[in-house]
Amino acid sequence: MANQNDSFFNEVTDELRRDKLFGLFRRYGWIAILVILGIVGGAIWREWSLSRERQEARAWGDAILAAQASGDPAALTKVDPDGSNERKALGTLLAAGEWAESGGTDAAVEAVRTLAEDSESDGVLKELAQLKLVMLTGSSMDAAEKDQILTHLSRTGAPFELLALEQKAIALLEADREEDAITLIRQIQQKEGLSEALRQRLSEMMIVLTGEPESSVPGE
Repeated sequence: MANQNDSFFNEVTDELRRDKLFGLFRRYGWIAILVILGIVGGAIWREWSLSRERQEARAWGDAILAAQASGDPAALTKVDPDGSNERKALGTLLAAGEWAESGGTDAAVEAVRTLAEDSESDGVLKELAQLKLVMLTGSSMDAAEKDQILTHLSRTGAPFELLALEQKAIALLEADREEDAITLIRQIQQKEGLSEALRQRLSEMMIVLTGEPESSVPGE
């Protein structure tokens, strides 16, 4: 008899629990449905956005290749003129490179200077334009302007720190400060992260200046 009573009470309890859960679902179930719809909708939107971005990037890349094939560097600056600042900056840098290779130094300098002085330009691309400006203008750039740019670009941890330091050494040589240039080159040679090309250029400068080979790599 006790077992029958226990079974009866258990059934009643289960029914009450189901009724309570059903009542809660009727009252708050719409919230769960909205959450599920939000998750599914968000996933669909994300995939659609990524797909659109890939298509836009592919179309921009194709347009850049077509502009390069045209043989007119100016065409690179006209690709997607209403697009993102980053893409416009990349187009300008590519055009400047084409001009520089074909002997159009003045056009290249004008292009990178415009980008280097653009307050809306992306940080890394803007700094790359500043570095290219220093390299293209060489000794013709105002010494104070060059020093200001290179001081900023060669700060610790900057994306073009080592290349900017190399340009600082070149600027010292242009100013007939050979000993200071040698000291700086040796300091650069002891830094980590030097590319093989940069290491080779520094070594060649040291051989020309002192007859000494490049310094040993840190940690070797």
